[in-house]
Amino acid sequence: MSHPQIRRPRFERSPIRPMVLTPRDLDILRAVHRHRLLRSTHLAALSGRSRQATLRRLQLLFHHGYLDRPSMQLDWYARGSEPLVYALGNRGAELLETEGVVRRGGVRWDTKNRNVSRVFLHHTLAVAEVMVAFEAACRRREGVRFIPPEEVLAGAPPETRRLRLPFRWQVEVRQGGKPYRLGVEPDRVFGLQFEGTLETRRHAYFFLEADRGTMPVVRKSLGQTSFLRKLLAYQETWRQGLHKTHLGIPNFRVLTVTTSRERVEHLEEACQSLVGGGSRLFLFADRERLTRENVLSHQWLNGHYELVRLSASCR
Repeated sequence: MSHPQIRRPRFERSPIRPMVLTPRDLDILRAVHRHRLLRSTHLAALSGRSRQATLRRLQLLFHHGYLDRPSMQLDWYARGSEPLVYALGNRGAELLETEGVVRRGGVRWDTKNRNVSRVFLHHTLAVAEVMVAFEAACRRREGVRFIPPEEVLAGAPPETRRLRLPFRWQVEVRQGGKPYRLGVEPDRVFGLQFEGTLETRRHAYFFLEADRGTMPVVRKSLGQTSFLRKLLAYQETWRQGLHKTHLGIPNFRVLTVTTSRERVEHLEEACQSLVGGGSRLFLFADRERLTRENVLSHQWLNGHYELVRLSASCR
């Protein structure tokens, strides 16, 4: 007996009514470019529109080629279990290029989006989830301003700004008498500005690590990738003052957002193995609990098993 073939949905563009771009549409395009990939829910949170109004506008921007939908999410779309993910489309890139936001260099964004891997998709969205939460929370909270990565970079030394990857640096770490040169590259660098505080405490800076629970926590050698190696590299970055010389910022905390409370406990154990038995430099949260709360009011767990809020831990 023959069975009917199950057809997977396709993200096809269909004829649709003309549209006139609005300033809010441009904000959507800039946000998608800034984060690389965003869900429709992220864009609704950033735009301040209702979910339905945002979805209608995203439909128009997609069908007119300003936005794209990476095909790697087709499995989610078939199940109807996840909000759609958007990337910049060719027409959107052309428009932002005229503003000096995008340097295309002959790159076709539809090709880039087709080549998005599953790992890249999940990791990029994990980073975006946290960053959108901060941006949206700062818009709602009077007296706290979000400092985007480009503003952090603008205050960095000229030699850092000229680098192709300015938010990447190297640090020397010793273990067992053997030196290791480790690369450091946070998933995102950003800051918060608190009004009405002393000048020396007004700006707090953060390095985000979006941990998906796939990296081993500890391994035999620092020559192998592990989360403990990340902790050691950040600890030495602080001790050697590289955040000041490389980025020109006076302070930082490392925010790690991971997959579960159990994973947080494993990362805390690794933090406890550092010289000094843990550190207030590191703050941990599990993603599910964090997304249920206002990120500025959330109580993070530091390396001393203390619950702290960001405003209190950084000022």
